[in-house]
Amino acid sequence: MTFNLIKDFKVKAFILAAGVGTRLRPLTFQIPKPMIPLVNKPVMAHTIDNLKKHNISSIMMNLYFMPEMIVSYFGDGKKFGVDISYSKEENLLGTAGGLKKCRDFFDSTFVVMSGDGLSDVDITAAVDFHKKKKSLATMVLKKIDSKFEYGVTIADKNNRITNFIEKPSWSSVFSDTVNTGIYIFEPEIFRYIPDGVYDFGKDLWPKLLKSKKPIYSYLMNGYWTDIGNIGEYKLGTSDSLKGIIKINIDGNKIKNTDVKAGSGCSIDSSVRFIGKSVIGKNCSIGKNVIIDDGTVIGDNVKIHEGAIIKDSIIWCNVSVGREVKLYSSVIGTKVPNKLSVYNGLLFNMH
Repeated sequence: MTFNLIKDFKVKAFILAAGVGTRLRPLTFQIPKPMIPLVNKPVMAHTIDNLKKHNISSIMMNLYFMPEMIVSYFGDGKKFGVDISYSKEENLLGTAGGLKKCRDFFDSTFVVMSGDGLSDVDITAAVDFHKKKKSLATMVLKKIDSKFEYGVTIADKNNRITNFIEKPSWSSVFSDTVNTGIYIFEPEIFRYIPDGVYDFGKDLWPKLLKSKKPIYSYLMNGYWTDIGNIGEYKLGTSDSLKGIIKINIDGNKIKNTDVKAGSGCSIDSSVRFIGKSVIGKNCSIGKNVIIDDGTVIGDNVKIHEGAIIKDSIIWCNVSVGREVKLYSSVIGTKVPNKLSVYNGLLFNMH
């Protein structure tokens, strides 16, 4: 099956981008969850890259928390090679309720993606499966070890869904296949979603299951993680640097290293690089600094003499003080004055 399948059916996409990101606090106090930088790009930009790879260019996003930040970055989508429309919610409508508000946008098969999900799912293959099964709704599943944070799904030998529990307790875990939050729907789905607040996991999928409608599961083989908490955020970053998931990482490789750096950087010749890392644009890195494996440094970061940075994520516009040591840390942008770190403890220096 070729990518023409998606073009022929004019598949569109809905990206859930209204979440507040409670589990990612304090990182999300002043930034929407889909804008969390993942290797120096908003995590949602990687979702758009994957949609574009599969020739899906017509995208609707629902917005709620700090919507202006998302609109300012993505605009109409033209610079990313797609067309983006927005649906702003005055009050959160839930995942399915937010989709129902945009029902006039979808006139054929469409894909639902999470704005905070990191995945290289083969969307073409999933849509092909959905069409062959003549499915009303298809849920993309992934086999994982840790099960209780995600909806658990049971399907029969024909991949038809027979049971689903949204975020079960350990006592009710009975499967290692979980709901990724990636769905494929036909427009008929809107008949089953009332206006107002409604949720996919809690409301829609149980209703479809009870009504005996043709709903199926597609087991993906690629990469997927939910950037829903600090641990998963760090894991997604690490897996991206290791190449476990293939994403676009900006920058040019520094000679004789496994490090990429953006334009306009000033890096002292004494800086020591160990392992794989990424450095953003217009950064200044002083004498005798060590950048150790697994580090991502954002744009306009200044790292002073003798600092050691290992397995850490530093957002844009941060100043790291002289001889500071950063290990397995995440440093957000909104840091007052200069940041000093010692033995893993963070201090705001006034």
